[in-house]
Amino acid sequence: MGAFPNQNSLLKLLYLRVTELYQKWGGRPVANWAMVRNQLAMDDSIHDRFLKFENS
Repeated sequence: MGAFPNQNSLLKLLYLRVTELYQKWGGRPVANWAMVRNQLAMDDSIHDRFLKFENS
């Protein structure tokens, strides 16, 4: 097993870090978001979850 006990713990860490950076950037748009979004949407394990939050 790696540094994370499960996929949810990794996603929580990623979410918290992105939130922290967003605050640091002062609300500026995320650089290269379209590229990041497309790469996340291609991952079968998180595709449905990603689309759920994107459309809400």
